[in-house]
Amino acid sequence: MQILLTVAYDGTNYAGWQRQENAVAVQEIVENTLAELLGCPVVVRAASRTDAGVHALGQRVAFFADGLKVPLDKLPVVLSGMLPADISVLAAQVVADDFNPRFNPVAKTYAYRIHSAPCPNPLLLRYAAHVPQELNLAKMQKAAQAFVGRHDFAAFCAAGSSAKTTVREVYSCQVDFADDVYTLTIRGNAFLYNMVRIVAGTVVYAGLGKVDDVPGIIASLDRAQAGKTMPPQGLTLLRVEY
Repeated sequence: MQILLTVAYDGTNYAGWQRQENAVAVQEIVENTLAELLGCPVVVRAASRTDAGVHALGQRVAFFADGLKVPLDKLPVVLSGMLPADISVLAAQVVADDFNPRFNPVAKTYAYRIHSAPCPNPLLLRYAAHVPQELNLAKMQKAAQAFVGRHDFAAFCAAGSSAKTTVREVYSCQVDFADDVYTLTIRGNAFLYNMVRIVAGTVVYAGLGKVDDVPGIIASLDRAQAGKTMPPQGLTLLRVEY
């Protein structure tokens, strides 16, 4: 049977989700832990290949198992007890054998957090990008709204992408503010390589007054017109919907 896990992790100490030859990735840790539990090699498939330093609250991970040594409802607790403290399994369920966690999602939601203050807060450095300048919330919210809809997001795709098309649909995009932290929350059918971090950089530029025509940037299809790629630690994969 195929089992789907909901996995959360702090990505600070890992080279991203995908297994690497010369660095420790979250996938390697999860596969090794499952292999220890099941007594055989395990290969997992994930909904999102998060980059180094990126966090997840709702990563979805599927694997096949001939049998479990623990009841399905106890699996999250057992696995979380075997995993490092910065990785946890929140839920487990049985899915169809032809289910693919990467290609079956109907929506993914990410959050990008920006700490705006003259000096960085050490307690936020792992989970938010620091911007020392003052930001304009209204301009950021206006910029965020411009991303909603079906567009060609070529201007928001980093070099090296293997995507067959740069057309994506964003269902919602908003910015909230509390305790010196701006949170960009974006939900869409799929995202391009570094797309959310570039969207966040463009929204920050709007808040700084550096850009005011996001629809024009989208229409340009020119990466040079958009904002910078924000650092990874501000990004969290919140949820994947099927």
